[in-house]
Amino acid sequence: MGRIIAVTNQKGGVGKTTTAVNLCAALADSGHNTLLVDMDPQGNAATGAGIDPRIFETSMYQVLLGSAEITECIRPTDIENFAVAPARLEMSGAEIELVTAFSRELKLRHALAPIADDYDYIFIDCPPSLGLLTVNALSAAVEILVPVQCEYYALEGLGQLLHNVEMVREGLNPALVITAIVMVMHDARTRLAAEVVADVRRHFGERVCRVVIPRTVRLSEAPSVGQPVTAYAPNSRGAVAYQELAREIHERGNPHPPVQPREATNHAAVGEFATPQSFEGAAT
Repeated sequence: MGRIIAVTNQKGGVGKTTTAVNLCAALADSGHNTLLVDMDPQGNAATGAGIDPRIFETSMYQVLLGSAEITECIRPTDIENFAVAPARLEMSGAEIELVTAFSRELKLRHALAPIADDYDYIFIDCPPSLGLLTVNALSAAVEILVPVQCEYYALEGLGQLLHNVEMVREGLNPALVITAIVMVMHDARTRLAAEVVADVRRHFGERVCRVVIPRTVRLSEAPSVGQPVTAYAPNSRGAVAYQELAREIHERGNPHPPVQPREATNHAAVGEFATPQSFEGAAT
């Protein structure tokens, strides 16, 4: 089975989708068969890879609700070895429609099971929240990659994320582990960026990737033309950084042998995510 990696951080605008798209493209360029599953109703992962989800009848919304197989949803991109399972705005209704569904936290895991051996890497782009869509992603994944912006509030919410990862591990997915924290949007001109990187490395040690992703104009421009930066400006600093990050992620390898995930017996696990009170006292 290939590596299944959820790209998540409940803070918005921290480079989750940019990281997911460009890591997939860089790994595909290296010959690895790669799938990007978009779990964000905004659908930016698909458009960033050059796929317009509006022109297709099937998206991850139908897959989660069980009215379509994921093979009906997967679309090839212009990059060899790189495919996308797109999401659309209708995905935002899935959390409500799945409220009464049996094993609602495991819909994505079950959907990915038939194709898990077809890809070397499956990346899951998560929405900026800790709701049911993210819980599905964490229940389906084996690894977590966390992009962290090189700014003042970088550590804000990471304790909460770690707390909720532990909840998923205990209740749904004992195989889950954070294998990579990636520092993104790094501005080498500022002292603050260097201080934030040092602070995160001090807290999380070897889980922080060696490669730091710079803030560049080319990285900002690439989504507007529907291309990963590795295709749009392959010699730019951003493209080179993501190519190096892809090599680092690949060299780290699968963190441990597979562990048999648990089946959900009730809705308690995700219910804890759905109530703000459950976040009180989370580690910081």
